[in-house]
Amino acid sequence: MNQEYRYYLPMSELYGRLKREHETLVCMTRIYCRHHHPGDADADMCPECARLMKYAARRLEKCPYGTDKPTCANCPIHCYKPAQRETARQIMRFAGPRMTWRHPIRALNHLFDKFRKVKHPMEMRRAAREGAKETRPER
Repeated sequence: MNQEYRYYLPMSELYGRLKREHETLVCMTRIYCRHHHPGDADADMCPECARLMKYAARRLEKCPYGTDKPTCANCPIHCYKPAQRETARQIMRFAGPRMTWRHPIRALNHLFDKFRKVKHPMEMRRAAREGAKETRPER
């Protein structure tokens, strides 16, 4: 398979809550990267962290919840691979407490988003099926 073809189409643009969540993760990654991966002062973040942010954007684009997505810690679906998930967890553990000083509004938004509750997609499908059965006329 032609490897260039796989990535020929550009990724769709994130919007709403998904965009805000990705921007929050980018801010956290910058805090983490500056402390753990010192290097070029002009660089935004190291190539490893930049790859993780591209991966996170792709995962957010494919999220089955869309704009109703809860925070990753409260999500019943784990869409990251184990290695990336552990890296993201380390980033959040380190940068989370520092977000209140560097990005207080983002930190508050993230805190409020933690209270968002969602059902697993399978539960939503079951409820939709049961609702469809109830509205079906009897024969």
